[in-house]
Amino acid sequence: MTHGAVDTTPLHGTGWSFRSAMYDPKYRSIFFQVLTIVILVGIVWWVAHNTAVNLARSNTASGFGFLRGRAGFEIGQSLISFSSDSTYARALVVGILNTLLVAVTGIFTATIIGFLIGIGRLSHNWLIAKLCTVYVEVFRNIPPLLVIFFWYLGVLSVLPQPRESVGLPFSMFLNNRGLAFPKPIFETGMIAVGIALVIAIVATIIITRWAHKRQAATGQPFHTVWTSIALIVGLPLLVFVVSGFPLTFDVPVAGKFNLTGGSVVGPEFMSLFLALSFYTASFIAEIVRGGIRGVPKGQSEAAGALGLHPSSVTRLVVVPQALRIIIPPLTSQYLNLTKNSSLAIAIGFSDLVAVGGTILNQSGQAIEIVCIWGIVYLSLSILTSLFMNWFNAKMALVER
Repeated sequence: MTHGAVDTTPLHGTGWSFRSAMYDPKYRSIFFQVLTIVILVGIVWWVAHNTAVNLARSNTASGFGFLRGRAGFEIGQSLISFSSDSTYARALVVGILNTLLVAVTGIFTATIIGFLIGIGRLSHNWLIAKLCTVYVEVFRNIPPLLVIFFWYLGVLSVLPQPRESVGLPFSMFLNNRGLAFPKPIFETGMIAVGIALVIAIVATIIITRWAHKRQAATGQPFHTVWTSIALIVGLPLLVFVVSGFPLTFDVPVAGKFNLTGGSVVGPEFMSLFLALSFYTASFIAEIVRGGIRGVPKGQSEAAGALGLHPSSVTRLVVVPQALRIIIPPLTSQYLNLTKNSSLAIAIGFSDLVAVGGTILNQSGQAIEIVCIWGIVYLSLSILTSLFMNWFNAKMALVER
């Protein structure tokens, strides 16, 4: 080496080394990904091995063949026929349907209440705004299980006995055993009415899309509200009349000691439905209020300058724009309501968790039941998220 030159010879050779590779982002990323996979595979193998050993030690057969066994228990409320002679599989179907019933009706009701309370919090009427604020602060800061107990023990259980039922319109009765209402009895002609309803819905969708394209192209609006009402209500009603009124009702009758006839919605479902609806609505109200606050104030001022009534400004200008802010967090509340329905076990409502728990105690198939729970709730959550993502994409602004 000549005088003044810099020695560039590596201290530890010129080949590849683990230490030098770890300083390379590419190799470092691959290494940690492989390490993560190895750890996950090891954990899964350890859990599976221990499970197999414990099952063999307790002489418990694994698999889902037990679902063909006789249930041997009754279910208080069922959307399909069920008896103690039915199978475990049918019992789980009953539990899934009851969970879906709570989720769908709860989401629908909570959305309506939440939107009304959220808009009410922004009202210029001092009393309405304060009442809505109190509602949100009370329900949002109480555990949902406590709200369920409030409705079940504090409201529904103190209602009168069946022989002293409270009479309601449309031949309905309310007592501490639930809400009795006329039971519809469908005859063969109702199939045609159902087909007419489907045709009306499809026609409404087609007309609505045509109206939007027509307005975008010519600027001329087409009022689809009355057309939709005429199709969805008028067409099935016309078929219903032509078919000879193929629908009768089994009306509940108040006797000396009890009610006879009709259908009854038990206090367990009512308390769970009301609790989850009112509880979730408090969070939806805050999401709605935040979404409306997120719409630039200039939008409202411009609509007011055009002479629109304040209610029309809210309905036609503010809320449609706020939906783009509201929908993503609204999805989380729908998922929370669906998962919170598992609290039904605390009051004896036969949802998926309650029915599965009974089957678990009788059969001892804990792993299979837990897997069914996880698969069902995961499927419901994914389907809800996919639908809300689709709806969010439909509401998104389209860049020109």
